[in-house]
Amino acid sequence: MSQGPGDTPHVIPVFVLLPPQTLLLDVAGPLEVLRYANEQQKKMRFVCHYIAVQPNQTTTIGLGLCGLEPLPDVLPAHAMILISGSSSMAPQQPEASKERRALSGWLRRTVSPDTTIVSICSGALIAAEAGLFDGHSCTTHAHCIADLKRIAPLALVQENRLFVEDGKRFSSAGISTGIDLILHLVSTLVSPEVAARIAQIMVVYLRRTTHDPQISPWLSGRNHIHPSIHRAQDAIVANPAEDWTLAHLADIANLSQRHLSRLFREQTGLSVVDYVNLIRVTLARDIISQSRLDMEAVAERSGFASARHLRRIWQQHHEKPPTAFRNLSS
Repeated sequence: MSQGPGDTPHVIPVFVLLPPQTLLLDVAGPLEVLRYANEQQKKMRFVCHYIAVQPNQTTTIGLGLCGLEPLPDVLPAHAMILISGSSSMAPQQPEASKERRALSGWLRRTVSPDTTIVSICSGALIAAEAGLFDGHSCTTHAHCIADLKRIAPLALVQENRLFVEDGKRFSSAGISTGIDLILHLVSTLVSPEVAARIAQIMVVYLRRTTHDPQISPWLSGRNHIHPSIHRAQDAIVANPAEDWTLAHLADIANLSQRHLSRLFREQTGLSVVDYVNLIRVTLARDIISQSRLDMEAVAERSGFASARHLRRIWQQHHEKPPTAFRNLSS
């Protein structure tokens, strides 16, 4: 339902927690998603506050952050706390360690049952020190997994995941996966259409999901720089259900059909048909994990001729049946 001109948007207060030696991309990427979310729709507004122990903060690239708000004594209802990663875990940094303990202590005192926790990269370690992941599934950067298990023995630490959602606890592997996680949140809180539009604006090829490994199928065959092949791939990813004939894609790539076939396999390691099927089956998996549509509807939306066709291609990519992915999201 569209909003009328007099309607007031629902406000979500977002508190961005900045530890010493903040990884700036952990902040900039996710917060750009929220900025675009505010621009792209009117029903929900993310109001962001940048908070730290001190009014100035250091970053890993030497750029200073200033004018930061102090840690609030009380959080508003239904607040979101986004915890950035940092490089301040080394024991030879006593001042940074003291500040991190202050942050985890503040979290322990302040977080309430209606607070949403979002950790990016090693920010999970600060949340873990506060006990916020006890009894919850979570993840972090691959280099920090052992530390997370040590700090939070009661947490259910997941390895090789882009991000993990467990109730009001969200955690990501870090760096670019923070963008994936916030896109997922925007998709859930606002709409999938808005999230997809933001991904397109930010030139993120396509959102990845909470059950993806850290190497996503959406990015398969993208490790090349050939512009014509990227154009064909962009078209397929933007609309996997399209009837993608070789002639149609050759027109988009501005190549002959024979040249496209040769170049596509040369640059991506996949045939055009195999790539289209990979993207379609990945879309089908996302639809299955996020909806209750029957298999015929899933097949139609993801570009397969029938549920039988979908299942045949599915078996080439997944050991588990489609229902296993649906169970993960229930």
